[in-house]
Amino acid sequence: MLETRIRAGETTPVHTHGAPTATFVMSGSSFIRRDEHGNVLLDTKAIDPPFAMLAVAWSDFLPAHTLENTGPEEFHAIGFELKA
Repeated sequence: MLETRIRAGETTPVHTHGAPTATFVMSGSSFIRRDEHGNVLLDTKAIDPPFAMLAVAWSDFLPAHTLENTGPEEFHAIGFELKA
C-alpha cells in the first residue's frame, strides 16, 4: 500500500510502478505525467473531451515517470500494488 500526497504545483521524483496497481483517488483535479527525460506522456488539461479524475483507477506496469499536480488542490491517492 502506498499513500501519495502531492501539493498543488509540486512534482514527484522520477519513479516507476513495477506491479499492477489499484489506486483510490481521494482528491485531485489535473496533472501532467512526464517520462524520465521530461517528455509529456499525459497532460489532463489538454484532453478533449475534458478530463474527469477517476475515483478508482487500475494500471499495469508504469515505466519511469514524474507526476506534477497542476490542479488547485492537493492530489491525494492510496495505491495497492498487487505482488506475485
